[in-house]
Amino acid sequence: MFDLRQLRYFVAVAEELSFTRAALRLHLSQPPLSQQIKSLEQDLGVRLLERSKRHVSLTEPGRIFLEQARQILAKADEARSQVVAVAAGHSGHLRLAYTVSASFHPALPRILLRYGQLAPKVGLSLNEMYTEPQFAALLGGEIDAGFVRGEPVHLQDARELRLSVIDRELLLLAMPAGHRLAGRSSVGLAEVADDAFVSQPRALAATLYDRLVALAQHAGFQPSIVQHAQQINGLLALVAAGLGLALVPASLRAVRLPGVVYVPLEDPDAFLLLAVACRANDPSPALQQFLATVTEVAVAPGL
Repeated sequence: MFDLRQLRYFVAVAEELSFTRAALRLHLSQPPLSQQIKSLEQDLGVRLLERSKRHVSLTEPGRIFLEQARQILAKADEARSQVVAVAAGHSGHLRLAYTVSASFHPALPRILLRYGQLAPKVGLSLNEMYTEPQFAALLGGEIDAGFVRGEPVHLQDARELRLSVIDRELLLLAMPAGHRLAGRSSVGLAEVADDAFVSQPRALAATLYDRLVALAQHAGFQPSIVQHAQQINGLLALVAAGLGLALVPASLRAVRLPGVVYVPLEDPDAFLLLAVACRANDPSPALQQFLATVTEVAVAPGL
């Protein structure tokens, strides 16, 4: 059976209509070139070229074979390029997830924008998903990476997953504009021990819910959660309505809802992790390129 080298030799001779010029083009001597063309014709059982001392021309089968040879070589080059691109992480597909709160953080759009510039041929699928379901989806092979707000709770999950930390984002108190502490530059959580709070249901957003409870307990009280909202940005409407205070990431200040002010907390532990999680043993070149982009953006000034 003929090989790609023989096809390239034949195309060169057919285009040059000269063994001498084709040999120069291919950077080899004429005898082995002639031998390879002869071997190709014997393998096909067809004469592809008419030869004389001064002239080389294509036979009718040779003209048809030239078209096919060019197509085969083009497909081979395309396959090589695609394989090299995939191996370099510049091609393929990534399935990503993100929490709603992560979508307000500047790192998310910056990472996606930068990755799109570095690997424009990698297809991205984006799905909104809470942190704990993301861990389950990663372990189940349903997604390749996710922007999460906490670490895995179970030790076995932590061993099987890898986290690349982007930020330890400050947590703020969102409070009604008319609240007694709304004009303060910072607030100790113990100062609002008697206030009502609004939160997402723990079944949906355990990370932020548990952070509120832990910080409140550290301040010496159990928070009174009087209302729930499905989405973190939905909490702000409840705050504006005066139903309670909400613990939110600092990036949520981008949501400027009338009647809501944001006040930093004085507790040094008042932060929320933002990280990209993936399977620890995932060798995908596209994923490795994505993680390199995450690191590049995370260390960039002004994040």
